[in-house]
Amino acid sequence: MHRRRGPNFTYVSGCVKYMIFVLNFVFWLFGGLLIGVGLYAFIDKWQAMGQVKLETVYDVLLNISLLIALLGGIVFIVSFAGCIGALRENTCLLKFYSLCLLVLFLFEMGSAVCGFVFPRSLHGLFELGFTDRVVHSYRDDPDLQNFIDFAQKDFHCCGLTSDGYMDWSKNEYYNCTSPSVERCGVPFSCCINATDISSGLVNIMCGYGVQNYPVAEASKRVWTSGCIEIVRSWAERNLYTIASVALGVALSQLFVIYLAKTLEGQIELQKARPSF
Repeated sequence: MHRRRGPNFTYVSGCVKYMIFVLNFVFWLFGGLLIGVGLYAFIDKWQAMGQVKLETVYDVLLNISLLIALLGGIVFIVSFAGCIGALRENTCLLKFYSLCLLVLFLFEMGSAVCGFVFPRSLHGLFELGFTDRVVHSYRDDPDLQNFIDFAQKDFHCCGLTSDGYMDWSKNEYYNCTSPSVERCGVPFSCCINATDISSGLVNIMCGYGVQNYPVAEASKRVWTSGCIEIVRSWAERNLYTIASVALGVALSQLFVIYLAKTLEGQIELQKARPSF
């Protein structure tokens, strides 16, 4: 015997509906924050430098502030669709939201598989020309310079490719043919001891002339290994931790996709319910 449903009965679960809304509202605010930070940094750099070069795809990929703003825009749009789709019980927005999450999930899985199965191939592909542009643009983009300095100091590396500290010969300021006082040198962030312990001041000249030394001699003053190899080795040492975090993120995405599809089905049932 079926329980009789009252006139106020609804197939739409309030728990599912507002769980999706709250989760996406948080990400919507986060996306707005990323847009604000990215645009502020981009405009500040534009005013400081007078112009920002955006002629090629590489120029966009190397512009940290612009990437942050673009990422924030994607998060903002997708989470907004999830918010309004759940709140207004709009199946079109929910389908768009689910599709975006599914595409993101498949992209992450594809990247993880390629990185695990073909690590050397991807490493070589990355070194093919992208690293030259990164090194060459070091002084032209303050955001990129700060990012590279941070990576070299924290991962104890210098340069990007297997050439290590010699990568800096591709930069016009550190090239041995440069008229600059920094010729044949490397950035201070490559130095093993860049900061004087007694005074706390950074010796920005600690890497000058290092390219003139062989690896054995240079290794006494600077880190000589490229950052790509160092980061790859670090990832291999922490593989289980990275895999656990990645699995947690993937399961969370699948759970949210499940919630969205569940709510879609409930809304369709509610629409198909005969009215009395």
